[in-house]
Amino acid sequence: MGSVGESDMYLLNRHKENHFTAGEVVRDIIIGVSDGLTVPFALAAGLSGANASSSIILTAGIAEVAAGAISMGLGGYLAAKSEADHYHRELRREQEEIDTIPDTEAAEVAEILAEYGVEPHEYAPVVNALRKNPQAWLDFMMKFELGLEKPNPKRALQSALTIAIAYVLGGSVPLLPYVFIPVALKAVVASVIVTILALLIFGFAKGYFTGNKPVWSALQTALIGAIASAAAFGMAKAVQG
Repeated sequence: MGSVGESDMYLLNRHKENHFTAGEVVRDIIIGVSDGLTVPFALAAGLSGANASSSIILTAGIAEVAAGAISMGLGGYLAAKSEADHYHRELRREQEEIDTIPDTEAAEVAEILAEYGVEPHEYAPVVNALRKNPQAWLDFMMKFELGLEKPNPKRALQSALTIAIAYVLGGSVPLLPYVFIPVALKAVVASVIVTILALLIFGFAKGYFTGNKPVWSALQTALIGAIASAAAFGMAKAVQG
């Protein structure tokens, strides 16, 4: 296929894209931090409601954060690994179709381009050019026919580590007051204040990076965390009573 002309290169060099491209990393951070803030927060509140000591709550909280980080990280690894396996399975299938039924695959290219409003006399040279470049043809079919992007080979491990670390960081927030305040009922008040503040900040940042309304996202995130902790605290009190 032809190379990019000098005028096109000049325009491309002048124009700098400002699109946000770290979506997968942000998604992993959101998953890890949101669960890390909410689950240990609810656990600590529930144990406080059961009149457990700060040391017991802290020990249980640390155990939960460790187990949660491992579980969440493993889940992220398996999800990313499954996506990669699916991509390579479809890649082999598409390659086999290009090799065995090239005319049909070429017709599919024409159909895809036609859906974008490209006329037959305009897409015919594109189809012929792709047929001369099997790798580009394969990439085109994966992207435009199947809607699959080539996965980063390091994605599974990166996802696991990102989610696990984010979970630990999020989970440490509601537990910090129990390190410094020995009376659990006093520590839970500090934990609520600190965690709600962290949820508001996290929710605002989440809304900003995901394109949602930051203020609404902050309030929604904090409300979910507050409901979870209040439910855990209330259930502990009810069981104890």
